[in-house]
Amino acid sequence: MATTRRKPSEATAAAPPPHTGADSQRLILDTAARLFKEEGWTATSLRDIAGECGIKAGSIYYHFSSKDEIVAEVLRVGVQTTFDQVRQAVEALPVRASTDTVLRTAIRAHLRAMFHLSDYTVANLRIFGQVPPHVRDGHAPLRGEYEAYWSQLFARCAEAGTLDPERDLKLARYFLIGAMNATLDWFHQGRLSIEDIGDELTALFLDGLRQRRRRTRERT
Repeated sequence: MATTRRKPSEATAAAPPPHTGADSQRLILDTAARLFKEEGWTATSLRDIAGECGIKAGSIYYHFSSKDEIVAEVLRVGVQTTFDQVRQAVEALPVRASTDTVLRTAIRAHLRAMFHLSDYTVANLRIFGQVPPHVRDGHAPLRGEYEAYWSQLFARCAEAGTLDPERDLKLARYFLIGAMNATLDWFHQGRLSIEDIGDELTALFLDGLRQRRRRTRERT
């Protein structure tokens, strides 16, 4: 479905939504994130978003100037909230926390944030390649900051000996973030919790799948 763009005169002539301000903006964003996740970027119009919110399409212009502005904010909220929660979880650890603990904490926080904001995070992963180039370009610096934060964590782990500094840590970052994001496709709360998944991903990342040799006690 093509995006319906209204002329400025039509937008200003529309009746204001019954509730204005942050609550209405969040309702529009939550609805847009869900529709982007379910239908994709191209198939979701401003009229679709407004209809799901129970308002007239023109009323959206009281909060956002265009569909591009809405999707840019959906992308920002998904990444910024995840970034903030990961950073806060790591900063809350004791100063002497082991790098294993730091990495496990960061992984758990990333997973919790993703599932808490699943509409935003799934939409982010699904439509990022569909949105206009200028929207992707505008979002790139925030993504870069979050990736740089993980690179700093990896460097900290390598310095402490938890990760091998001879390994390609950039490739390792892609591998881990990709594995965490992929859980959105298959994870359902039940047999395993988010914390269980976080712990297993940490173990797989640090130890791999190679069978460990069991130490045998020497007989005396």
